[in-house]
Amino acid sequence: MSSVLVVGYDPQSIPGIDAEALRASLDKELARFGEHGIDAAMTLVAFDGSAESTVVAALAERPWDVVVVGAGIRKTEQLLPLFEQLVNLIHRHAPQAAIAFNSSGGDSVEAAERRL
Repeated sequence: MSSVLVVGYDPQSIPGIDAEALRASLDKELARFGEHGIDAAMTLVAFDGSAESTVVAALAERPWDVVVVGAGIRKTEQLLPLFEQLVNLIHRHAPQAAIAFNSSGGDSVEAAERRL
């Protein structure tokens, strides 16, 4: 079974949004991986000093086939330093993994399937 790690921005870190609703949407997307026969996990990061250790720990859990970086990180200009950091961490700690990018929280499965 293929394995996918999805790295997204923690909804609790986004001011002015319904974090619980966004988290429910992310969990729903994570469940879709199972429907496609893909073993998946998600790690959520904030734009603070904890992001590196959180991502490194998730990458070390097992060999991932694909790591999907969420659009919330990739498309938000203020998060460009975090995006760069994550890509480099993936390259360093999971060199065997393909890197994919979703366009929203609802198409992570399709993003991963492009690289599987």
